[in-house]
Amino acid sequence: MPARFKMSKRGVGQLLRSDMVLAEMVRRAHVIKSTAESIAPVGGPGDPHRGLYKASFYVRSNRRGGRRRDRAVAVVGNTAPYGAHVEYGTEKVRAQHVLLRAAQSGGR
Repeated sequence: MPARFKMSKRGVGQLLRSDMVLAEMVRRAHVIKSTAESIAPVGGPGDPHRGLYKASFYVRSNRRGGRRRDRAVAVVGNTAPYGAHVEYGTEKVRAQHVLLRAAQSGGR
């Protein structure tokens, strides 16, 4: 006789907020952050902000994240004032997609 499984929505919710899932999200976020730091542009010798973008990555985590605030999440971001310009580019500067490329590595 084949095994049967009945899903418990409450049990899945508890799993999504568990220490185990949060720890894995944070681990992957730190791997993504490390990858982003390794591929981040630093700027030239005359740049007054040399290295600021590379030094401005952070990881934040929370047990109540997601659209419905029902799961553990970890977020990688950058606090440099021009971080969005580096990621998405401008009319004069080519997009670098540092966080996108780091996230595509999957945090493995």
